[in-house]
Amino acid sequence: MAIVKKYPAKVVAIHNSIDGVYTLILESLNKPFKFDPGQFLHLALDDYDPAGQWPDSRCFSMQSSPSEYMIKITYAVKGVFTYRMQQQLKIGSEVTLKLPYGDLFTQPHNKVNTVFIAGGTGITPFLSLFNHYTFSEYINPILFVGFRSRNMNLYEVELEKAQKINSHFNYKPFYQDESGILNIEKIIDSTNKQSAFFISGPPAMIKSFKQVLINEGIPANQVLTDDWE
Repeated sequence: MAIVKKYPAKVVAIHNSIDGVYTLILESLNKPFKFDPGQFLHLALDDYDPAGQWPDSRCFSMQSSPSEYMIKITYAVKGVFTYRMQQQLKIGSEVTLKLPYGDLFTQPHNKVNTVFIAGGTGITPFLSLFNHYTFSEYINPILFVGFRSRNMNLYEVELEKAQKINSHFNYKPFYQDESGILNIEKIIDSTNKQSAFFISGPPAMIKSFKQVLINEGIPANQVLTDDWE
């Protein structure tokens, strides 16, 4: 099990091409970040005093791969904490990160015809794997990802990089305003029931899709979810 460490970090870039959705690039102020693909972190805005309690924080999936020097996270402004982030964080702002958490891709799973299903920013933990050299170990992986509209798809560059790492990787984006929401039944019909299925996205989507997969006879240990929230 990975040892959780605390990292003082600085915001070195903020991207906000869609209203209410922000991508942060974070640089460690001392030791290099250490984590596995698919893991997540806790981010605290308030100053951390090692002699006191850990301050209020929120979990975020790490979008960058462990081979990158900096950490990238993407968040949507949906509650009090993310509203504070939107208002307070500027380039140069300092935060404290606690990581790594989670075992999404270190759990035993079939790497042949692996199916990845993501809703919106739920794609981010998958990108951490897709842009890492270990993604080349997967045989014919496929991603089904749903967005509300085309302008919500901020990840084409990273998906193209993934195809360079694994030339057999295929991804199918769905845009709700054009073709409706992701349909789990159609995904099952177009894939292999012997595959491992990874699901990441809104909690209601994860719960619903997981239940449908199990009802269709796919063993529960083949359905792996990013549902730490």
